[in-house]
Amino acid sequence: MIASLDRSERKAEISDRNSMTEKRLEILFRDEHFVAVNKPAGLLVHRSDLDRHETEFALQLVRDQIGRHVYPVHRLDRPTSGVLLFALSPEAARRAGEAFDTDAVRKTYLAVVRGVTETEARIDYPLQELPERYETKGSAAQSDAKEALTSFRRLAMVELPLPLGNFPTVRYPLLEVRPGSGRRHQIRRHLKHVFHPIIGDTTYGEGRHNRLFRNELGCSRMLLHAVELAFPHPWNGATVTISAPLDEEFSGIIRRLGWKGHLPTDWRTR
Repeated sequence: MIASLDRSERKAEISDRNSMTEKRLEILFRDEHFVAVNKPAGLLVHRSDLDRHETEFALQLVRDQIGRHVYPVHRLDRPTSGVLLFALSPEAARRAGEAFDTDAVRKTYLAVVRGVTETEARIDYPLQELPERYETKGSAAQSDAKEALTSFRRLAMVELPLPLGNFPTVRYPLLEVRPGSGRRHQIRRHLKHVFHPIIGDTTYGEGRHNRLFRNELGCSRMLLHAVELAFPHPWNGATVTISAPLDEEFSGIIRRLGWKGHLPTDWRTR
């Protein structure tokens, strides 16, 4: 009886491991040089010191899914979801990297933040480069800071009859955000700098607003999504535009707050 139970436990363990390796990411674009996927929130792009105990990474998942080596062209923070581009050869990675170092690439994000933002704004605030293993809350010191630009446009706004602190209501905008440079955590740090931190951001955000979304709206993820990536194809010069629909959790917030009509169809959940 005990031996039989042990065999069942071993089978369950093998099944769990197999289900992990069979996890598939949504492929948004693929040609002979590149593949783009819709990265879920909470997934690391590749192995790093951020979490040495982690066993799943986007790079390995995509490699196993398509059966060939892939090379990251850019990165997304672990809690950020959305368009993630890989090259299928070192040469493609090199050429794409050159484009990403210029103004030729347009990256568009959706973010839910706290407070009342301007209708449109441009944040020009230098940022110090952060080491990969960055755990201190708040902005880094500005010595040796590098130029960093972020623009945003308010798509929608909601006021909820939920008391928080001394206020009887809370207000949250939905922003379309476009970074003009690629500093680590740039959007998150810039929005914190202008006193509009992203909801669900446990490093740069505000705990009481994060808790409100978690307890009242059932949302525990950071509400930042790389919704669109546009870049000139290095081989033919044509502009490639890739859109990543929202996941169910982010999309549920959009529906609940009455914002669905403010988004293009390609950006909504499928």
